[in-house]
Amino acid sequence: MIPLWQGSCNQWDCDEMGHMNVRVYVEKQLEGMIALASHLGLPEAFRPSGPSTLVPVDQHIRFVREVLPGRPLAMQGCVLEIGEHDAVIYQELRHGDGRLAAAFRTRIAHIDTAEGEPFPWTAKTRQKMEGLIGTTPEEALPRSFDPDAPGLPYSEITMEKVNAAGVRQIGMGAVPPGHCGAHGWMEPSWFIGRISDSVPNLLYEWRQKVAETAGGKRMGAAVLEYRLRYHRLPRASDLYTVHTSLGKVEGKTHSLVHWVMNPETGMAWATCEAVAITLDLDARKAIPAPPEMLGDLEALAPKGLTV
Repeated sequence: MIPLWQGSCNQWDCDEMGHMNVRVYVEKQLEGMIALASHLGLPEAFRPSGPSTLVPVDQHIRFVREVLPGRPLAMQGCVLEIGEHDAVIYQELRHGDGRLAAAFRTRIAHIDTAEGEPFPWTAKTRQKMEGLIGTTPEEALPRSFDPDAPGLPYSEITMEKVNAAGVRQIGMGAVPPGHCGAHGWMEPSWFIGRISDSVPNLLYEWRQKVAETAGGKRMGAAVLEYRLRYHRLPRASDLYTVHTSLGKVEGKTHSLVHWVMNPETGMAWATCEAVAITLDLDARKAIPAPPEMLGDLEALAPKGLTV
């Protein structure tokens, strides 16, 4: 693996839970991917003049240890698989003492910036990739998802399915120009960021009730794993809505399936599943929700959507 990024967590990188927000993790992952592109002989990939670029298609994120303000961080990464015009890359974010903070396994596509069509790797880039082949450390392997499992076809991710499942809308908005990258598409970090911002509309009161049943503790949440599938990349002024369904409930964890939809077409921008825990904010430990509260959760977010 090669070094890709080094920095720290700022206070303004953190959310109401007191730890670094998921959006910032993906921002740093993107910085690392830009550095990796340069190592692969693609220094123009993230410049406006670049003829081709790299975009995430399917991403698994595992959050292993909290990142708190002021903590030093470093990222390294490697290539796991190479296709004709795609690849799977691995990046890991570690604390200053070497302990793993988060791991990213991302299938990327190499596309032309004019039409967004697949663009084969050159022989030179493929050779550089082969020199960076590595493996995922045992402690970073996926636990809740098979990142290679086929997801729903794009044609089947529709607002008709959302409505048929009785799934509520928990977020909406529009893409401002400042959230778009060099080629005019919304940066990938804003998908996970907008989902994170929308979840309180679904779970704020539910978490308050869980806190009451746990003796009035200060209660929040922490995500342990994500699988994100990026279907289309919106541009400035495009609209979005977020719709959320309950996934699995296992022990102290529950998962939520989020569909980020284009309300103008009724089709998907992105889909994801997030495995989370209810978090005691003082002890920084997971608290299991009482069984009767899980029934309330399914009433808030009916099952029916998948990634």
